[in-house]
Amino acid sequence: MRPSAVMLRNPVHFLSLGFGSGLFPVAPGTAGTLAAIPVYLLLARLDLSTYLAVTLLMFAIGIYLCDITSRELGGEDHPAIVWDEIVGYLVTMIAVPPKIEWLIAGFLLFRLFDIFKPWPIRVLDHSVKGGLGIMLDDVLAGVFAALILHFFIS
Repeated sequence: MRPSAVMLRNPVHFLSLGFGSGLFPVAPGTAGTLAAIPVYLLLARLDLSTYLAVTLLMFAIGIYLCDITSRELGGEDHPAIVWDEIVGYLVTMIAVPPKIEWLIAGFLLFRLFDIFKPWPIRVLDHSVKGGLGIMLDDVLAGVFAALILHFFIS
């Protein structure tokens, strides 16, 4: 099935399709990551423990959201599903100052790891299926990006 704007009427699909950003016809993962920036800016105002709790909750909810939408679309990890990019970017930006240079660096690093999927991200992407699989590879890409980002911040 091909995703459409009609799917956005369903709250599950609205979220898993990244508030509609996943419907962008070119590079929906990049569009989903761009949609994550305002989410990060809202959450960056929170203390670290609350930020981590919200990000963990979004991860857990994402397993369910992405599983439902992927089944609706008839594929394992449809490109329009971008909730995983949103959570992956939030992982990238853990304890990162909300300054433009770090927003851009985090964006670029996360996209790099999400697109190229070096080991062990690629292994997870191929071996873990369903909503958990959709979420895990992006979270791990976020961890890798965060490690590099924090190296430069220090």
